[in-house]
Amino acid sequence: MLNVKVKTSRYLDLPQRHLNSSKRSQSLHMKRTMYHSADRMVERKLIFQKRQYLADFALGTAVASILNSGYSLALKVMISLSTLILVGLIIAYHTVEVQLFSVDNCVEDWRIAMSWRRLSQLALEIVVCAIHPIPGDFSFPWLTIHYNGITVTEPQVPIDVLLSLPMFLRLYLIGRVMLLHSRLFTDASSRSIGALNRINFNTRFVLKTLMTISPGTVLLVLMLSLWVIASWTLRLCESYHDDRHKNILNSIWMIAITFLSIGYGDIVPNTYCGRGIAIIVGVMGAGSTALVVAVVSRKLELTRAEKHVHNFMMDTQLTKQLKNAAANVLRETWLIYKYTKLVKRVNHSKVRGHQRKFLHAIHSLRTVKAYHRKLRDNANTLVDMAKTQSVMHEMVSDMHSQQATVDARIAAIEQQLGNLKEHLGSLPSLLAQEILKNQQDWMEKELMPFTGSSTLPGRLSRQSLSLDDSNSGDSETKLTTMNETQTGQPDLDL
Repeated sequence: MLNVKVKTSRYLDLPQRHLNSSKRSQSLHMKRTMYHSADRMVERKLIFQKRQYLADFALGTAVASILNSGYSLALKVMISLSTLILVGLIIAYHTVEVQLFSVDNCVEDWRIAMSWRRLSQLALEIVVCAIHPIPGDFSFPWLTIHYNGITVTEPQVPIDVLLSLPMFLRLYLIGRVMLLHSRLFTDASSRSIGALNRINFNTRFVLKTLMTISPGTVLLVLMLSLWVIASWTLRLCESYHDDRHKNILNSIWMIAITFLSIGYGDIVPNTYCGRGIAIIVGVMGAGSTALVVAVVSRKLELTRAEKHVHNFMMDTQLTKQLKNAAANVLRETWLIYKYTKLVKRVNHSKVRGHQRKFLHAIHSLRTVKAYHRKLRDNANTLVDMAKTQSVMHEMVSDMHSQQATVDARIAAIEQQLGNLKEHLGSLPSLLAQEILKNQQDWMEKELMPFTGSSTLPGRLSRQSLSLDDSNSGDSETKLTTMNETQTGQPDLDL
């Protein structure tokens, strides 16, 4: 029996043991998940910092290679080495991007992150960053017809000119560095808010925020950078065909007058390369001019508070003018009536003068009313959304409080109705008791002279009141009872 009980208890404890083991395994899984999430967060932070450093180094290398562009063998070797380093940094940057993608999406195989878009972007960046002047002395003839259509030149131009121009495309790394160093991108709370609102934090978004915060500074930096880069490239294209472009100040002068859409014509491009640069500068100058106009108009625009103050002052002035115009109308009306009805002899010239003043006062009154109506229409568009929101919030809170008061009153009314229902339910029994008591008192009072006692036995009074026609067979008793009820005197025969 003891062995049977032990085996039975073991079988009964199996579900509980299984439940405890599942709870332990679940808690261990949760702990491992938490530890793994913490490790992933730390790894993600380190990858962010590494990517930022790689972008900074890549931009520094690109700018150094652009500034060191020259035709000597030593400079070309240095440019080649810096280009190799830049390509390696670009590959390392995309490797970090793949690692970050794997950490964010919990991907073990890095090949899942290698999409066609990422591969094409990597190949394009490598091609752009790999173009540079190669060591050696190579040249080619460049045939050019000058702007007058008569002069034709064909100088020997080093091939380094064509290889140096695309090096300015490496400046796209400035946008990447701006994005990675932006507070909106590095702040976790900002990124969370952007993700909730489906906003992609990219270079375009960062430029928009910078244009909103400090538009004048951004436009100034953009224009100066454009002038310097365009002047340098124009000098490279035109210096072998026109000696005036060998001085970079002349190239800057031409870029400035082209950017501002002036075009004096004293210095013109001769090659198709220079003409293309002039077209690009003209288009960007028109766009920059439009941006400058928008920024200046925004700076000159009144703020919301200033608009409210201005509208209030204008409304006060127009109200005064309206009152003055109405007073002038009434005055001229009275003067016309005075000089036509209250005088013995009418002076028509004076009446005509007051009539002219009367019409002028009416015209002034209508003009002031029109201005006042227009001002109110403009003021209606300046609705303060924050004030409207606060007013709506107060109205909603008042409605909620009133609704709570109404609910409390309805509950009190329901409780009183319940109490009233209970009292009405007990009313018939109370009435029956009161009627029975009155009948007993009346019977005692009527039978007191014959019984000689002040009270009747309870049994007799109840029996006399509970008599029924079906239980009584004596007609004389019925008649006696009726006579007593009608006359108030008992029957002596009974």
